Amino acid sequence: MDKLIYTAMTGASHTLQQQAAVSQNLANTNTPGFRAAINTFRAVPLVGEGLPTRAFVVDSTAGADFSQGVMQPTGRTLDVAVNGKGWITLQTADGAEAYTRNGSFQLDPSGVLQTRNGLNVMGDAGPITIPPDTQITISSDGTISTVPTTNQVTSVIVIGRLKLTNPAENQLVRGDDGLFRSRDGKAADADANVTVSSGHLESSNVNAVEAMVNMITLARQFDMQMKMLTTADNNARQASQILSVS
Repeated sequence: MDKLIYTAMTGASHTLQQQAAVSQNLANTNTPGFRAAINTFRAVPLVGEGLPTRAFVVDSTAGADFSQGVMQPTGRTLDVAVNGKGWITLQTADGAEAYTRNGSFQLDPSGVLQTRNGLNVMGDAGPITIPPDTQITISSDGTISTVPTTNQVTSVIVIGRLKLTNPAENQLVRGDDGLFRSRDGKAADADANVTVSSGHLESSNVNAVEAMVNMITLARQFDMQMKMLTTADNNARQASQILSVS
């Protein structure tokens, strides 16, 4: 059978995988702090018999687009957005650290500061617990302060400080849960230069129009690969018929 059918098959397969990545970007257009995935195609020379011009197509994930999204005011105390470079540290279910730009937080029944998905938000000394019946304030350096609301006491109590980090972007990898982790698995150090804006959320940096254009382009590429598969199959059938007659 003509090896064209194999090269066309790899192209169609990896085009579908890249479409899935673009679809994920589109699905997270409204996810605060989401970083768009960047995918590229690369050619791998065919090893073995065949013309040297033939190559397999491989879908390669180049990484993520780390450009900042738009700051959107929410007026909500537990919403924070990172200014410029930096990340908010979370504690995953296995106790490891992960990093996000989504600063939409909530309190669980015990007063632990968590994400909307139920992951603990890490402070410099571990997970942060907010006392009941208090008014919360988050300053630009991530310091969380509270003022009691049940009596006349007006003293400010510092609860802790968000663990804000700024590891090198080329040392971060995205997990299946959408969170970023250190490539070497080690926890990143806190960075005092990272600041946040309370009452704001950072929008996704996905360009919906560009993603839609990519979807159309990939769909056309897939159609082309399928036509090549059909052509290769027809050529193989006709060659078999000729050989059977002779």
